[in-house]
Amino acid sequence: MTSPLFCSTELAARIERAEVDLISAVSRASVARSGVAGFVTPLAGGAASFAGADSPYTKVVGLGFDGIPELDAVEEAYAAHGAPVSVELAHLADPDLAALLSDRGYRLEGFENVLGLDLSRPSDAVAPDGIEVRTSGDDEFEEWLAVVVDASVHPDTQGVPWHDDFPATAIEQAQRDSAAAGLTRYAAFRKGELAGGAEFRIVDGIAQLAGAGTAPAHRRHGVQSAMLAARLADARAAGCDIAVIVTQPGSKSQQNAQRRGFDLLYTRATLVRQP
Repeated sequence: MTSPLFCSTELAARIERAEVDLISAVSRASVARSGVAGFVTPLAGGAASFAGADSPYTKVVGLGFDGIPELDAVEEAYAAHGAPVSVELAHLADPDLAALLSDRGYRLEGFENVLGLDLSRPSDAVAPDGIEVRTSGDDEFEEWLAVVVDASVHPDTQGVPWHDDFPATAIEQAQRDSAAAGLTRYAAFRKGELAGGAEFRIVDGIAQLAGAGTAPAHRRHGVQSAMLAARLADARAAGCDIAVIVTQPGSKSQQNAQRRGFDLLYTRATLVRQP
């Protein structure tokens, strides 16, 4: 029996640095597109990002692994936009930071799970019959985007719902920004129809599996599993040593990932301070 992947604080710090890199890159692309007076501010090993009031990339990430941050200036920067400060904090981060945030009036509003797969282990992941997955080019971007946005605004109801509930327009713009930031897109086809889309990014040997969505009419037919298998194969081919996926607790996405051998590494708490 294979032992579960153990997540040390060092591994968690590495994954959180990759998350900082991802959010920073996409946030900068968002600001360049929209012209919003946004910012990406380094903060004690993490980053504070503002890409617009309705952007999924407006948040603070990666804290708790490189000292305790000075928060006054960051809180003032968000307040200048009339925006709350939303901090995603890994439970393996410095516990003194959680206490500090509580003392400053931050309120716990949600959780998300970070799962990882040791890519040195042999894989038996294969795409289910009848589903084709390939990388998706610019020529079909609008069609790909429509499927992913539709999947996002009609989320699977299994498990704990996402803390954030973004409108379709915000999700669409966020996907355009992730494309501009260079994330690789994948498209899944079932019975000749574009049934799902997903994203993929590599940083520091970590394969970040992001943005996966299946059109409601094609759910429960293995589309997610097929997109996962394709991205894992590419991650191994690229020499990555670990793949990471973020899900909601108890969700179908978490169930699919664990069936494919992913282990639950740690949980991020979302703590919010209103302006």
